[in-house]
Amino acid sequence: MQSTFRRRSVLTLSAGAAAAACIAAAVAGGWLIGADGLSTHLEARNLPPSAAHWFGTDWLGRDMLARTVKGLGLSIAVGLLGAASSSLIAAVLGTVAATMGRTADRIVTWLIDLFLSVPHLVTLILIAFVCGGGLKGIVIGIACTHWPSLARLLRAELLQIRSADYVLAARRLGRSRLAIAVEHMMPQVLPQLLVGMLLMFPHAILHEAAITFIGLGLSPHQPAIGIILSESMRYLSTGMWWLAFFPGLCLLLVVRSFDTLGGLAKRLTDTKG
Repeated sequence: MQSTFRRRSVLTLSAGAAAAACIAAAVAGGWLIGADGLSTHLEARNLPPSAAHWFGTDWLGRDMLARTVKGLGLSIAVGLLGAASSSLIAAVLGTVAATMGRTADRIVTWLIDLFLSVPHLVTLILIAFVCGGGLKGIVIGIACTHWPSLARLLRAELLQIRSADYVLAARRLGRSRLAIAVEHMMPQVLPQLLVGMLLMFPHAILHEAAITFIGLGLSPHQPAIGIILSESMRYLSTGMWWLAFFPGLCLLLVVRSFDTLGGLAKRLTDTKG
């Protein structure tokens, strides 16, 4: 058992190092490149990958490596903000359902079933459209659509914790429901909350790219991955395959790294439990 746990710990640390390296590379690269790295050079347009331009150049001579790194950094920032906001909503609603009585539990359960009954990508598109698109629309859309599954999990965990001896003792001592939830119950589900946010992160990145791809996301002037992929569709028929291949591959690697990290962290948490 200990050898298995140790092996899983090593895998988790390796995946975490890879994910941290992706974030560091994207953030550091985006900061180091600056606006000059995205400038146009018409004399170097439509160049295939080479030693001078590893990812090639686009129809305006912009270096695709610089645009991809900038886009990844932007997608990671949007994904983290959206996943953190959605996890906060899940934590609040899960706590309310488990601690505020049957009426609150029924209302939260109804909300969870309502949001789960509709594909959240459709709901995300509607919310982003109503909010006017852009960064605000995407973050609000992700926050309002990705919380139900995590809220259901936290609700189930908190309902079990509610009958624990130390919770019952705190209730007999006259502690309020809010104090019991914050001081005694929420710390017990913090690992599940963090793992849930980690698993939510790759979905947030992919949905940000999808919404931006169809024109309801970030501004076309921002080098987001969705915008890069959307613009590249017009040039694939001319043989400029690198415009979509490298940004799509980098997006896939980042998403897969965090998905693997979240899965391994979930297994590690289950083993500890």
